[in-house]
Amino acid sequence: MLDEATRGAILKLHEQGHGSRAIAKALGIARASVRCVLDSGQIKVPVIERAQLAEAWRDQILELHGRYQGHLGRVHEALIERGARFSYPALTAFCRRHHIGRTPPRPAGRYQFAPGQEMQHDTSPHRAQIAGVMTRVHSASLVLCYSRMIFFQHYPQWRRFECKAFLSAAIAYFGGAAAHCMVDNANVVVASGTGATMIPAPEMAAFAERYGFVFIAHEKGDANRSARVEAPFLRIERGFLAGEEFQNWTDLNQRARQSCDAWNARFSRKLHASRRELFATERAHLRPLPFYLPQVYQLYTRIVDAEGYVHVNRIRYSAPYRLIGKALEVRETIERVDLYDGAALRGLSRPRAWCAGHPRSRSGAPPPAR
Repeated sequence: MLDEATRGAILKLHEQGHGSRAIAKALGIARASVRCVLDSGQIKVPVIERAQLAEAWRDQILELHGRYQGHLGRVHEALIERGARFSYPALTAFCRRHHIGRTPPRPAGRYQFAPGQEMQHDTSPHRAQIAGVMTRVHSASLVLCYSRMIFFQHYPQWRRFECKAFLSAAIAYFGGAAAHCMVDNANVVVASGTGATMIPAPEMAAFAERYGFVFIAHEKGDANRSARVEAPFLRIERGFLAGEEFQNWTDLNQRARQSCDAWNARFSRKLHASRRELFATERAHLRPLPFYLPQVYQLYTRIVDAEGYVHVNRIRYSAPYRLIGKALEVRETIERVDLYDGAALRGLSRPRAWCAGHPRSRSGAPPPAR
C-alpha cells in the first residue's frame, strides 16, 4: 500500500510528462503500482472494505460478553456451539475494533506543581538479599512534586506504625512538609472512601496535622495522578536492590539513604538541573518542622513470662528476672524496644530485632542465671 506522499509524487511526475516506467524506476516501486495510482487519479489512499465475519453475530457477542464477564475464550466457545465459523483472533480483533469490553485510552496529560504544593507517598513490594536470605521488603517512598526530591526506605512489614515512622523520617530529611500528601486508595492511611471522598484514619489525620499537611487521594484508575512517586520504584528495584547484598535491615536503609543523597545531587537532563538545585527554591515553601517532635512508637502491655522474656510480634525480648510476672509498658520504635517499669525505663532498652538481622531473630541477651 503506497502512502499519500508517494501517490502525490507519482501524479506530479506524470503531469510533468514522465512515463510509468521512468516513474517506477525513480521511486523504486512496481510499474503496476504506478498504473493503479494513475488510473485512480487520487492522492488519497483508498479505503479497503473487508467483510467482517463476526459482524452478523454482533448481538450475540454483546449478550455473551456480559454473561461471561468479558471472558472472550468462553464467548468464542459459545459462539462456535451456536454455529459461528470464525476464529478466536477474529473475535478479539472485532471486539477491539468496536470497543467491546474496553474503552480507548485517554491522553495521560501533564500535572504542574508549585513549590511546596504537594508531595506523593506510596509503597511497592520488592525482594532484597538480606543476611544471605532473599527477603520480601516493602519499599516506601516520598517525593516532593516540584523538585522531585526523593526519600525511600525498606521495611519487613507495612502498618500505620511503619508509615508514620517513615513519613517522620522523610519529612525530617526534607526539612519540612508540602501542603498536601497524595496517597493511593489502598494505602494504610485510608480509613474509608476513595478519591475526593477519601477519609484518612484518625491517627493518620492527627499525625498529618502535627506536621502541617493533609492527606489526599487520587481517583480510582487515575494512577498517572501519582506518577511522581510511582516512576522511581523501577529504579529502586533495578538500580538499587538488584544484585546487591545487605548485612541487615539497618545496612539496607543506610545505603538507601546514601542512594537518595546521590540521586538527588545528580544532574537530570529531563529537569535540566539536579533535584537539589530545584529543592533550594522549594524548601522555603515547605511547612516548617514543629518545635518538638515526639518519637513514633507502638504501645503494648506485656507480662514478663517465667523465662524472663516479653513477647512482641512473635519476638522475645529479655527482661531482668526480678520482673517475672510483672506487667511492663512496651514502647516499640522503629529501631528499638523500650520496656518501662512504671514510669522508669531502668535501662530496659533493647535493639529491635529486625534492625540487627533477620526480622524473626531474637533480640537482647538471655536473662541472667538464677
